[in-house]
Amino acid sequence: MTVLVDTGAWYALADTSDRHHEEARGFYTQTAGTTPLLTTDLIIAETCALLHAHLGRPAALAFWGALREARIPVLAPDPVDLEAAWRIAHAFPDQSFSFVDCATFALMERLGITHAFAFDAHFLVYRFGPDRQRAFHRLPR
Repeated sequence: MTVLVDTGAWYALADTSDRHHEEARGFYTQTAGTTPLLTTDLIIAETCALLHAHLGRPAALAFWGALREARIPVLAPDPVDLEAAWRIAHAFPDQSFSFVDCATFALMERLGITHAFAFDAHFLVYRFGPDRQRAFHRLPR
């Protein structure tokens, strides 16, 4: 099992005042080193922007440095993922999926990744596969 780490999880790990910080820290401590983790360049950009806006540039740089040190693989969406993301955005008009959400879902589907370390409810809402019967598994819950 490979687990994609989403923005909310990275942010919760970095911000000790985040309501999910302890849960995120516990899960990451248990998972890192035993389960392959990966993320995307879009998620890193989104996390750095949030950290910079809420905690300042030093926090964003500390996150970036820690990610580099941990050597977590960073994937970039392919053009096919961006096309699929466009279709996802239009298939769920009642949802507020962001560009990063849609691109992440598309990349996960293409690579067969079904588990995400995330606190974003969108991972619970989104459905994929034949007749949209499949769902991602959001961890740690």
